[in-house]
Amino acid sequence: MKHIKQGHRRKKTAKATSGRKPAKQQVNGETLRSAVTWIVSEKSFQNLKFHGNTTWLVCDLIILAVLWVWSDHATLTGAFAEAHSWSLKMLGRAALSSYQGLTGALVTVTGQLLPLLWARMQGLMERHGGEYWRVGGWLPLAVDGSRVSTPRTAPNEQAFCAANYGRSASAKHRAKKRRKNGVAQRKKKSQPVKPQIWLTLVWHMGLRLLWCWRTGPSNSSERAHFQELLKTERFPWKTLFCGDAGFVGYDFWRSIVDQGHHFLMRVGSNVTLLKNLGYARESHGIVYCWPTKAARKKQPPLVLRLITMKFGRTPIYLVTSVLNPKELSGETARQLYQLRWGIELQFRTIKQTFGRSKLRSKTPERALCELDWSLLGLWMIQLFAVKEQIAIGQPPTHSSAALAIHAIRDVFHSWSEIPAQGTSLKSKLRHAVTDHYERTKKSKQARYRPDNKDKPHAGKPNIIAATRQHKLQLKQHLTLAM
Repeated sequence: MKHIKQGHRRKKTAKATSGRKPAKQQVNGETLRSAVTWIVSEKSFQNLKFHGNTTWLVCDLIILAVLWVWSDHATLTGAFAEAHSWSLKMLGRAALSSYQGLTGALVTVTGQLLPLLWARMQGLMERHGGEYWRVGGWLPLAVDGSRVSTPRTAPNEQAFCAANYGRSASAKHRAKKRRKNGVAQRKKKSQPVKPQIWLTLVWHMGLRLLWCWRTGPSNSSERAHFQELLKTERFPWKTLFCGDAGFVGYDFWRSIVDQGHHFLMRVGSNVTLLKNLGYARESHGIVYCWPTKAARKKQPPLVLRLITMKFGRTPIYLVTSVLNPKELSGETARQLYQLRWGIELQFRTIKQTFGRSKLRSKTPERALCELDWSLLGLWMIQLFAVKEQIAIGQPPTHSSAALAIHAIRDVFHSWSEIPAQGTSLKSKLRHAVTDHYERTKKSKQARYRPDNKDKPHAGKPNIIAATRQHKLQLKQHLTLAM
């Protein structure tokens, strides 16, 4: 009797199991919706307050703006029309119904939203970055600058072109030098450059993702931009900034150290360093940055460590504020400086792959908004891809922004379709990597460039032994400091 009851129980269980509904498969659009809302969280913006007449929700506006810059339509209004339809598919609603309304809202609120979105994206990078979040114990951030063109309209020219183009002290000096050397003068006067926005970018070298940025007119100073970011943004513990030979100078380096951070910068013939000053414990590689101007102001010498290495046949000279080789070895410094070259590829991705070499907005306020949201939109796509690739053990160095962009855009053309095996958005993002097959002939790079492995040469820094005058000034400084 007991055996019959057990058999009856087994039969009932089988019947209940056979009656279950199969798990519902997600369509393409639902996958992308969950990815976007993973970043655009309402909690991040709940403390924001806007004008009482505002009818849109903050998250809806952000999503509409991101969809707008994701579109590859040739015109801004066409891109908005596409983004509006995509927003209806994704949310069932759109924050605004006109292009003018969207751009007007973005001009007003981008300044408030940008720092919050930066903080949100940076937090997600730390959470999902794994071993690539830090390199050798350091949070590695590269910094560099480039220009992005805008339409040649009167407002853009007034906002972004140099006001004294051709009349600055350096331009007059060059003209005088040409006359002195007997160089023939040009028949036509040089024309002002087209209006351009200067973009100073801070970029995470381990994850190969954006971090933050500053924009300004074409004659802006990338060092001044970076110093503004140092004052206004918070950077994690043990942040190491890495830059090329343009990011030099006592005041500039001092501002990084005063904020509690460190740097690794390339130096060339435009830098003069002292040795054997006796201000710090002398060891191999210890040098000092102490220009005459700083000494006269009674400012202390800046103690640095000089690291020399070769890339191909070109010697590279780096200085760092990390004096202990155990904290930053020469091998780690080499690895970090090699990773820094990736920021040049990031600029190419922004301009060529994402199509922002020339913006389309005809007024400066809208051009700046277009650039800000283009950078945010690209950052989101790259973060989607890197997150999925790290999850399967793929390093960020192999990530392809071009394939990730195509994967996102393809979703909107197959929104309601159930993806076949291996064609889901997650699968496409995981496979959005550069080719890694071994080439039997010349490398892909060699087909487009000469077979020359040299890097651009910045020259050798001027390293001089501290003079008696330097040591006397140091003694006076130490006496005042006591």
